[in-house]
Amino acid sequence: MRPADRRLATQLDARLATYEKAHGLLPGIEDQSAREVLVEQIIESIRRIDFVQAMKKRPISEMRRNPSSEMYDPLRAAVLFATEGSIDEACWQVFLSVHFGKSLRSAWQYPKDIYGRLGDGGVWGWAEVSSDVAGFRNWLSANSPQLKGSDGIIRRFSNHRKYVSIDAWSENGTGSAVATYVGWIDAANGHQRLFNSASQQSLGEPREAFRLLYASMSAVRSFGRIAKFDYLTMIGKLGLANIEPDSAYMSGATGPLTGSKLLFGKLSSIARYDAAVVALGTELGVNMQVMEDSICNWQKSPDKFIAFRG
Repeated sequence: MRPADRRLATQLDARLATYEKAHGLLPGIEDQSAREVLVEQIIESIRRIDFVQAMKKRPISEMRRNPSSEMYDPLRAAVLFATEGSIDEACWQVFLSVHFGKSLRSAWQYPKDIYGRLGDGGVWGWAEVSSDVAGFRNWLSANSPQLKGSDGIIRRFSNHRKYVSIDAWSENGTGSAVATYVGWIDAANGHQRLFNSASQQSLGEPREAFRLLYASMSAVRSFGRIAKFDYLTMIGKLGLANIEPDSAYMSGATGPLTGSKLLFGKLSSIARYDAAVVALGTELGVNMQVMEDSICNWQKSPDKFIAFRG
């Protein structure tokens, strides 16, 4: 660990002890090695999530939003578009980043090739897609062989999105995800109005606004718990909406719920696990994305720290 991380580890360990004094010992970290691994996973999650804030502060090359460039990066593209006030396009780039994810094998190749129309000179930006969903799906269908690798280029969804397909017409395919995402946004007359409406309904409370948007995003096909959570947390971190997660959203979870059961022991309901994670996160001084991410990764290897990617 770096010196700063060691100091943070000491602080987190002390806060864990404070939590345990108030709520009882945490069964999953009675063993010292498991406790240390949990703390290290929390620090790893903090650093990974803080990266977005650091990214926003650094100069970003225009090539980051050029799908013809190997430098293309949808998240950095989103920052550039947001800086110009192009909120719809910034949010579209976030959608592409979450729908495909960043693959360990092919990085951002899928969103690069979709956004850049496989290099035909145009783009499938927000304006183009939202005004011609049928045209987008027909293009996706016509180019399906190449997108699936007939040209020899490796394209993969990230690990969290491995059950999604590039198909234009199936319920769990990219075509349906895009069509229903456009429908979700169009029903509110744009991203900004959608976010403003959630803020107004929640009286400006970021956590309540997140909850409202999370519920309404069920309209987007193939976006389950993880995808909705990841999309909305990124929207919040990029400053595109004043929102932050109000819980770890355990309902429908696998890894985070397994980790919570291991950490807290037997509780009577998923809601109680969610509440326990919120209480622990509050004591530790970290947000719910850090808690969700770190508990999920910790349960994969409770006694030995492994940095998980992809």
